Amino acid sequence: MKITSIIAIYALFWVMSAFLLLPIGVRTPDETGEALVPGQATSAPSNFRPGRILLRATLLSFVLFGLFYANYVQGWITAEDIDFISWKGR
Repeated sequence: MKITSIIAIYALFWVMSAFLLLPIGVRTPDETGEALVPGQATSAPSNFRPGRILLRATLLSFVLFGLFYANYVQGWITAEDIDFISWKGR
């Protein structure tokens, strides 16, 4: 696998992880007891910490990419294993 492919696949895992982790641990002003600013949505987070999300996304994407790369090298699950069209005849 080329380094450009590794970087691109890791970036995809990172973005997927970041979007997956965005709503985790976020609390609204109703939950924290803070007053709303005029014009603020009630669902807006009051304790948004982007650094924590970046760190968690980096760690999760590192683990997921590690599993992906280990599968690529070891061949645990191949394209033939998930080819459902050829399973019709079995």
